[in-house]
Amino acid sequence: MPEKPFAQIKKNISSKIPKDLINYLPDKWEKIGDVLTIVLPKILERYKENIAESYASTLDCKTVLNDVGGISGEYREPNVEILFGPNDTETTHKENGVKYKLDPQKIMFSSGNMEERIRMGKTVVKNEVVVDLFAGIGYFSLPIAVHGRPKKVFAVEKNPVSFNYLSKNITLNNVSSIVEPIHGDNRIVAPKNVADRVIMGYFDTIVFLPIGIECLKNRCGVIHFHDKFSDDFVPDTSFEKIEKAVEKYDRHVALIDYKCVKSYAPGISHYVFDLKVGEK
Repeated sequence: MPEKPFAQIKKNISSKIPKDLINYLPDKWEKIGDVLTIVLPKILERYKENIAESYASTLDCKTVLNDVGGISGEYREPNVEILFGPNDTETTHKENGVKYKLDPQKIMFSSGNMEERIRMGKTVVKNEVVVDLFAGIGYFSLPIAVHGRPKKVFAVEKNPVSFNYLSKNITLNNVSSIVEPIHGDNRIVAPKNVADRVIMGYFDTIVFLPIGIECLKNRCGVIHFHDKFSDDFVPDTSFEKIEKAVEKYDRHVALIDYKCVKSYAPGISHYVFDLKVGEK
């Protein structure tokens, strides 16, 4: 039986760092294309080059990044440093038949969202019109276009770096006839009264819910509403906040389903609520 990657990493590095530090090696990582991101404990700082080289060799990566500050800012940018490999960290990540070109130094990509990306590709119905209000590099727009074959996807993205990759990825996946990239703040540039379905893949999303409703045809349709919630208040209390936000549009909102996408912090998780918005 082949040796597991982490066991191989520990074996490879055992002669290069003190034995009492072996147990501090990170046993989890994020591999995006051929770029690897780890969280290296400060106690291993002195040996970071040798450690990173071992991870790169074992996991077949050109570059290893150290996550030094998580994700921050409006554009949810990673705070990383290069431990090993070239400064050019652009890569192409393949998942579920979809290709994502990106630079993990500049753009967030969470493997924890993979199931939701796959689900969206299966959920969208042929010939639907979709508005993706926080498209990023095409996280949801691409699997929707590749697997769902909707009539149209309007992919709105504000971050210029993400938008550049979004445009490239639309061409890379041969869905230019389906996905239309729109650069700018969705509160200003999102197309109104066109969508059967709206994707809202962001946090603090309640502020943008009015835009999502306005994008729906006659303000009726399906919204996939993402946000982080206290696990103790899902779904009832969290859904009540959504209901109040919809009231001003003289519309009824029903909770079709909800799903925990991944853990965010102790007692808090990233959830997606599938909402049906209709006339009262």
